[in-house]
Amino acid sequence: MARIYYEKDADLRLIRKRTVAVLGYGSQGHAHALNLRDSGVDVIVAQRKGSENYRRAVKDGFKPVSVAEASERADVIMVLLPDEVQAAVYREDILPHLSPGKTLGFGHGFNIRFGLIDPPKGVNVFLMAPKAPGHLVRRTFADGKGVPMLVAVERDPSRTTLRLALSYAKAIGGTRAGVIKTTFAEETETDLFGEQVVLCGGITALIKSSFDTLVEAGYQPEVAYFECCHEMKLIVDMINEGGLQWMRYSISDTAEYGDYTRGPRIITDRTRREMKKILRDVQSGKFAKEWVREATVNKKRNFHKMRKAAEKELIERVGAKLRKMMAWLKKG
Repeated sequence: MARIYYEKDADLRLIRKRTVAVLGYGSQGHAHALNLRDSGVDVIVAQRKGSENYRRAVKDGFKPVSVAEASERADVIMVLLPDEVQAAVYREDILPHLSPGKTLGFGHGFNIRFGLIDPPKGVNVFLMAPKAPGHLVRRTFADGKGVPMLVAVERDPSRTTLRLALSYAKAIGGTRAGVIKTTFAEETETDLFGEQVVLCGGITALIKSSFDTLVEAGYQPEVAYFECCHEMKLIVDMINEGGLQWMRYSISDTAEYGDYTRGPRIITDRTRREMKKILRDVQSGKFAKEWVREATVNKKRNFHKMRKAAEKELIERVGAKLRKMMAWLKKG
């Protein structure tokens, strides 16, 4: 079973003795910076001048500086930049300021796991990955609670890196919920696999395919949307609240019977074999190389083509129309 750390396992005084640089003021960055500051930590925010996130940081009371300046001044450097830009920023603006004894933190293990960033031996390296989007990390902290997080230590020349990482977790609210010990490899590989097979790739492909099947059979797109997309949240909310069995308890016996008898016809042995192929692509670094090449060499050209094509699909047009009927939804 996994080792889980709570409030009693972390000493807030450790991180309060350091100056922490939060690189990036996006979803996770703003939450980390604000929570750290509220916990009495000296925080420096690094954010590109003129950007929307820069203006947001200023509005929140920070004085954003360059990545280079923040890295030079800080004892702990928390990298919360997009995966595809981290390596270049690291080489140009972080590495020149990494002296022995400093600590480098990451919100996701991608660049360390696949060798895109290789910190000097005298630098401590840890992972602190909240299992929730940044706005939830911030909101739960402000409410006196927290979200579960993952912690890992990649390099520990000081022999105190785990203690410092847990102190950091306490300062952003993680130990209130629980911090699970893992490794950079486990966090990265399971994260990519989950995104591709279930959370993003799998679920969107399933929704779209089921929607298209009903429409092609002559059913109204609006009705198909409700059955194959809109109600997904209701089911996932029940699973989040009490697991698969609570969901099954909450639905009709008809639906539950369909779950047991028809679900395995959708997720077949062939599907599971493909899942294993995807996992091997993640573990071997094949996917990482593919994505880095797309993001750097190709300048995301294929990525943007796929995004534009997806935006034009029928299910998106129907959904946009139907969501106007739902006054309870937040407008995004």
